[in-house]
Amino acid sequence: MTVKIGIADDHQLFLKSLSVLVNSFPNCNVTVESLNGKDLQHKLELAKDRPDILLLDVNMPVMNGIEAAKVIADKYPEIKMVALSMKDDDTTIINMIKSGCCAYLLKDIHPEELEKALMEIYNRGYYNADAVNVNYRRLIKKAHEQEALSITEKEKAFLKLACSDLTYKQIAAKLNLAERTIDGYRESLFIKLNVQSRVGMVLEGIRRGIISLDECEV
Repeated sequence: MTVKIGIADDHQLFLKSLSVLVNSFPNCNVTVESLNGKDLQHKLELAKDRPDILLLDVNMPVMNGIEAAKVIADKYPEIKMVALSMKDDDTTIINMIKSGCCAYLLKDIHPEELEKALMEIYNRGYYNADAVNVNYRRLIKKAHEQEALSITEKEKAFLKLACSDLTYKQIAAKLNLAERTIDGYRESLFIKLNVQSRVGMVLEGIRRGIISLDECEV
């Protein structure tokens, strides 16, 4: 089994270095390299054997990752796309997920974790980095409670708004609730979904079918 990988990033040194790293993984082969979203589209059109997974930089000239992801998701739904980011920017990454990406990875990811992530994305269709960083002490303490927990309608309404650019304070105002109540919904969902960030919460909510991309508030 060989997993075909495509990479789009406008920093040539990073692009080439990442390609060399990915090619060193036993089951991976980089088949497409591109410096922006527009060039990537052109190369995908010409490719005889398209990638199974695309690693997309968020910030690129000509056409950025968000715009490219929307076009590729519509034209090549079989390709799994992964957002690449320099920092854990909730709003940007959530927008990438809403545009069609199934996971996000930070550019300082450890090579071993990157290989693991690519394999999970290929085999399972998603990868949630929060699963690596989750607070296990808290989860173990509440493990017996989690089986019985379910997502309430109020938590679901909050989760839909969490997909947007709104701050938690603005979400509270829109739902006519106190900020403390919103904080409670967030912490409750972090525990129920085994995550520790807003991005992870949204990803897990979509992956588990609690909300859909169409339901996400904008």
